[in-house]
Amino acid sequence: MKEKAGEKERIFRANPFDSRLGTHKLHGKYKDYWSFTVINQYRIMFTFLDSNKVDFINIGTHDIYK
Repeated sequence: MKEKAGEKERIFRANPFDSRLGTHKLHGKYKDYWSFTVINQYRIMFTFLDSNKVDFINIGTHDIYK
């Protein structure tokens, strides 16, 4: 999992909206956040701080949204 997360982070740094990531805006109480897929049900939740910076908030299954 850790290795795959590192691979996805490298893709993310090159292009946060690369189709391999499935980057999407979240809704509801997490409407200020975004998420992308690491593997299967595992996601990384993040927010854009500005055009060149992001803050990774959490990593885990869909349970991170609860």
